[in-house]
Amino acid sequence: MLQEDLQRLSHWSEMWQMPFNASKCTVLHLGCHNNVFDYLMDNHKPDAVTEEKDLGILITSNLKSASQCQQAYAKASKALGITARTI
Repeated sequence: MLQEDLQRLSHWSEMWQMPFNASKCTVLHLGCHNNVFDYLMDNHKPDAVTEEKDLGILITSNLKSASQCQQAYAKASKALGITARTI
């Protein structure tokens, strides 16, 4: 069903001369009981990822915020270290 939607979306984008860059597309399987299917977009199989950053927010396959918090902590520590060395 999702594969059919991807095919319709690709057809629509080509019809309006706004093709997707399928090599930049990824698949994120959400949830622990999700069946892992392979999808095709313009005869290209998107890479399956466990986390994806969108609009500055890190989304993981288990929907937990631990990775986002670790990333924010590392960024803040780096800025604090630079400030401490400068002063």
